[in-house]
Amino acid sequence: MRQLATVGSRRKGQGQRRHPPGTIAALVVSYYRSSEFLNLKPITQRTYRSTIEPFREAHGDKVTAGLKREHVKAIISKLTDRPAVANNWLKTIKILMRHALENGMRADNPTIGIRKLRTGSLGYRTWTESEIQVYYDRHPIGSRARLALDLMLFTGQRRADVVRMGLQNLREGVLTVRQSKTGTEVEIPLHPTLRASLDALTKKNMTFLLTEYGKPFAVAGFGNWFRDRVTEAGLPDGLSAHGLRKAACRRLAEAGCTGPQIMAISGHKNLKEVQVYIQAADQLGLARAAVDKQVAAEELRTRIVKPVGQG
Repeated sequence: MRQLATVGSRRKGQGQRRHPPGTIAALVVSYYRSSEFLNLKPITQRTYRSTIEPFREAHGDKVTAGLKREHVKAIISKLTDRPAVANNWLKTIKILMRHALENGMRADNPTIGIRKLRTGSLGYRTWTESEIQVYYDRHPIGSRARLALDLMLFTGQRRADVVRMGLQNLREGVLTVRQSKTGTEVEIPLHPTLRASLDALTKKNMTFLLTEYGKPFAVAGFGNWFRDRVTEAGLPDGLSAHGLRKAACRRLAEAGCTGPQIMAISGHKNLKEVQVYIQAADQLGLARAAVDKQVAAEELRTRIVKPVGQG
């Protein structure tokens, strides 16, 4: 397979600027200046940059117009031992190639038809009811740790939004939150359990969750702090704040809520995402009904067919 050309191999003897025209590095700069990128939420911009920058570091000197399908597949194949990373890189390349196509930097898109790798992962693990109870037993109502879990479990929001919640979001028993990732505004009536946690809070600041120094949490700092509270409860690794968002959706589905009802609280934009929880709840309900029928049939059979000499 031919190597992907670099500007250096095509422009021998010429002085090079920091981002020579036609390179992937220049393409990245163009994308960062585009309305598509600038209109993203700051948290999404940071997420995109976290993958784009390693890709630029590795391939920034390559010629954008020279990137072929075989090159993309070769780049991804080197990451097969880390499928999640490979899929993020593929997403990055697709975004950049689409931008190159739309701006005349390429005549085609070499990523079309290239599929993501199977990761074998279901993502963040959903908290079970027994794990939630173990956490409750360790962190009683009135503690910051308990309030943190209740805020996530009874609002279904991401940690980036939970750390910003405060009295300014609460009016007449309803929390109004504009999600930082999507810009979606959700209005969530307070669950009685969450209301009790908030009522037990000493209101010295508008923000609900504060650090030990009385300051609002940074998103990453909150994640680390919450992980420590999970460890204190003796719970296993792998239980995260995002797993509580999934647990919130699971509970709503098991309560018989429809997809739109769940989305009204979680703020999901895609019905397909919440349909997973509904199908799981339906499957569990059907399985329980099946076992109940089996037990009832066995009891009836026992009453009808009695051992000889009885009754």
